[in-house]
Amino acid sequence: MSNEGSVHQSSMKAAVWRGRHDVRVEEVRVPDKPAEGWVKIRVHWCGICGSDLHEYVAGPVFIPVDHPHPLTGLKGQCILGHEFSGEIAELGAGVTGFKVGERVTADACQHCGKCYYCTHGLYNICESLAFTGLMNNGAFAEYVNVPAELLYKLPENFPTEAGALIEPLAVGLHAVKKAGNIVGQTVVVVGAGTIGLCTIMCAKAAGAGRIIALEMSSARKKKALEVGANVVIDPKECDAIAQVKALTGGYGADVSFECIGNKATAKLAIDVIRKAGKCVMVGIFEEPSAFNFFEIVSTEKEIIGSLAYNGEFADVIRFIADGRIDVQPLITGRISLADIVSQGFEELVNNKDGNVKIIVQPVASLAA
Repeated sequence: MSNEGSVHQSSMKAAVWRGRHDVRVEEVRVPDKPAEGWVKIRVHWCGICGSDLHEYVAGPVFIPVDHPHPLTGLKGQCILGHEFSGEIAELGAGVTGFKVGERVTADACQHCGKCYYCTHGLYNICESLAFTGLMNNGAFAEYVNVPAELLYKLPENFPTEAGALIEPLAVGLHAVKKAGNIVGQTVVVVGAGTIGLCTIMCAKAAGAGRIIALEMSSARKKKALEVGANVVIDPKECDAIAQVKALTGGYGADVSFECIGNKATAKLAIDVIRKAGKCVMVGIFEEPSAFNFFEIVSTEKEIIGSLAYNGEFADVIRFIADGRIDVQPLITGRISLADIVSQGFEELVNNKDGNVKIIVQPVASLAA
């Protein structure tokens, strides 16, 4: 559906981060006409990400508050939200290949296009990287402006709410691709939170032979099995390393994915793989840790970093469209923008284990 005329309204509701435990749904100005190469999107659904929750509970984490961001100029308060889908409401000058009314989703990695990494196809580690909804205003609002180069069209009959799950699934798929060919291999996923579950789903879609999840929450253990894990091991109930080795002829897994961001689980993710195995670090770590790197030298294990995504949106859209990935088990709540604090952030703080992805609808009249 097209609502081109609606972009001429002057104000809209948005969830604005103003400080720790201070996110306000308030009236803000509708984004200006999109700049050259940019588009204005009318948001249908936007998911609450772990990074949004970090900003609410412990921020500022990524939001620049001391100096304006070098790419976007944003400083201080920010409209949160980067896991979204919607329809094009307005095109900036020079945008081709898209038209008003088309349903789209958008990669959140706004980048300079000029640094070494951008010019070598590594835009997700751009020197001036700015995530939508953290270093530039995001999609917990009726409208958001984003660069057209970050857009992906949604196929016909593609569920619009599924568009809000593409971003976290792309994080999981990027991590899986960093591990190389995993067809038939034994994979361990450490942590069955949102990114862990997405990684399980993507590892399964990529042909992993057996997927072992390490998780302590009873609700998340069940969810891990629901989305594709073959075995779930609770590290507080047994020796997880010994259990993984027992399942792999005494050697350990071929690949592991650390999806928590904790120094203890990072060591665990390294310890559960065999010699010459691969460990992909996906979690966001908040503190340094001590580690004896001779454990890597003596075993020839490979430790690989994985940040966000680099073009994986297209693959995820295809996997959802052809049925290889079903997003419905990931959606544990659908709320309105007005309830984002009480039924979104506070619900996730107080009932973290019972939720995976809560998605937010900025405009109640939109159809799913």
